[in-house]
Amino acid sequence: MSAIQEGQRGQRDGVVIDNLSLSFGNTEVLRGVNLEIAEGEFFAFLGPSGSGKSTLLRAVAGFGPKPRGRILINGQDIANLPPWKRDVGMVFQSYALWPHFTVRRNIAFGLEERRVARAEIARRVDEALDLVGLRHLAERRPAQLSGGQQQRIALARTIVVRPKVLLLDEPLSNLDANLRVQMRREIRELQQKLQLTTIFVTHDQEEANTTSDRMAVLDNGIIQQVGTPMELYDQPANLFVAGFLGTANVLPEQGRHLVFRPQALAIAAADTPAIDGCRRLAGTVRHLEFLGSIIRYGVEVEEQLILVDDPHRRGQPPFPPGKSVVLDIPEGQITRLPAEVN
Repeated sequence: MSAIQEGQRGQRDGVVIDNLSLSFGNTEVLRGVNLEIAEGEFFAFLGPSGSGKSTLLRAVAGFGPKPRGRILINGQDIANLPPWKRDVGMVFQSYALWPHFTVRRNIAFGLEERRVARAEIARRVDEALDLVGLRHLAERRPAQLSGGQQQRIALARTIVVRPKVLLLDEPLSNLDANLRVQMRREIRELQQKLQLTTIFVTHDQEEANTTSDRMAVLDNGIIQQVGTPMELYDQPANLFVAGFLGTANVLPEQGRHLVFRPQALAIAAADTPAIDGCRRLAGTVRHLEFLGSIIRYGVEVEEQLILVDDPHRRGQPPFPPGKSVVLDIPEGQITRLPAEVN
């Protein structure tokens, strides 16, 4: 039986992915995916290259091989519908703007194809341009726009047709670092203003953490864990999630692993008294990096390197390489996981 129980299927608004599998030839790319994305939710598919996240997004859009299983939007199974009948809007990594059309015509194109009345097209295009703050550029062509402006136009072109679901396929990957930060904020603000169900594909955990209400971490075509960014970071379900989301220290202990984050440890001189409620490790500083707000130490503990993020305080000298130190970890900051990745 799939994770979506009989009697509950198709009764929810939003997106339901029910026992979805997909193959390219003999290669299985998605394996029994089950997800529920609430109406109005900003949801991220996160994972490394080849994890299946973009394939899953394209399956929702209707591109690629026909999957096995069901995809429901507001209760309607769309798995057998062509892309243009699914009532979804997709923003591609390349933006895919028509270079010979003006900004206005690019945005209007989808409405023209749907044979919307001319006056209604003009009204809705102006509304979309106002939402992305670019009405003053309506008569320019894409080549006359910056990368961030092209991104906004691609968003306006998608939302103007009023899709039930907005799909974003790594839309920020072509932008420089500063503009990526700005655009992810703008996309999030626009999504909240429209209350539009949105699925965002990225390999960048910072983008997923800062934009999404919840996310699914994928690896090898399988969903490893679903939850809020903070839940997944603080309570990883397995070693893959722990290692993929941020930096994690992993210590083996009798058939299981102890997982803890670098900022969870306190570092002190070797003769410092023990702290109640903490597990203590003794080791030697092997290297350190000054990162402004923190000093990141690499401490060798029984031939294993443990990373420690210690807040930098002006006037306090760091522990030098070769210094014997102790590390204290509050028991509540330790996650215990099976030795094998799920």
